[in-house]
Amino acid sequence: MEVMFRKKYMLLFSVLLISLILLDFDLWRFAFPPVPYVSPGPYLVEYPYEYKFIINEPQKCEEEKPYLVLIVPVAPANRAHRDVIRNTWGGESLVLGKVVKLFFLLGLQTGEGSEQLQEQLLQESTEHQDLIQSDFLDCYKNLTIKTMMMLEWLDTYCSGASYAMKIDSDMFLNVPNLINMLSHAPKENYMSGLVVRQAVVLRDRTSKWCLPVELYPHPRYPRYALGLGYVLSLDLPKKLVGASRHVKAVYIEDVYLGLCMEYLGISPTDPPDKSYFNVFPVQYSHCSFSRIIATTTHNYSDLLWIWKDLHRPEQQICPEVQFQN
Repeated sequence: MEVMFRKKYMLLFSVLLISLILLDFDLWRFAFPPVPYVSPGPYLVEYPYEYKFIINEPQKCEEEKPYLVLIVPVAPANRAHRDVIRNTWGGESLVLGKVVKLFFLLGLQTGEGSEQLQEQLLQESTEHQDLIQSDFLDCYKNLTIKTMMMLEWLDTYCSGASYAMKIDSDMFLNVPNLINMLSHAPKENYMSGLVVRQAVVLRDRTSKWCLPVELYPHPRYPRYALGLGYVLSLDLPKKLVGASRHVKAVYIEDVYLGLCMEYLGISPTDPPDKSYFNVFPVQYSHCSFSRIIATTTHNYSDLLWIWKDLHRPEQQICPEVQFQN
């Protein structure tokens, strides 16, 4: 009889305790409601933030120990660009005796068809093992987030490489020339590409690249490398991620990296020849493309024809490119 009484007492006490806990939780929620979401506005992005990698290749760099890592930011649905790059300049894994590794960086697509697309990306990842996807919304305004997730990934999973290059998906890249240039480049605090100086800050709010004076009061930006393609030494990702904690994350991604570089007291370096990186498409000829490192293209489908023609064995001999820093 005493044992039954104890069991009933303990059961009653447990129910009472749970009720008090739930009541206390409800009172706490009433007293401290969740903080409502506040948009950073049209000129800033949500970074720093703990974004996660939902498709990843965490072991690739440890296994293959690349000298150079190529990171191509691309829209999730843009399989065509990824395949062209895999079949042209991104398909070379050993160049001039150096291991080169290619990855594509993606965010999330939302809306109709997004679930089916995600399944296709998982299949593509299984097939090629070169996709890195994070859980931010993939859109133009979030290019700064995309760039910072690239740097976080490089620091976490690929810090043993010597260099990394961020390059847009509509670019042609001459990887041997890039490696030749890097063989003469500094191994620390190094970023190079098409370096912009004294760029005027646009204040017209109808401009795609407007930055209002209340966010950036100076009339000109510090030096920065254009986002279409730049290379950096692998000590920089950690430093830039650290600097981002102190610099407001503006939506113009290459400008933002320039602001972080300025915070670190490091300036981007001009390449040995300014013609190596081209913001306007270079007219194709075998010799012209043999001399450059990177150029935009008129049409990404041209890359297949250019690549085949550039590697025809009977091509003319071109003047040797000299890479000196």
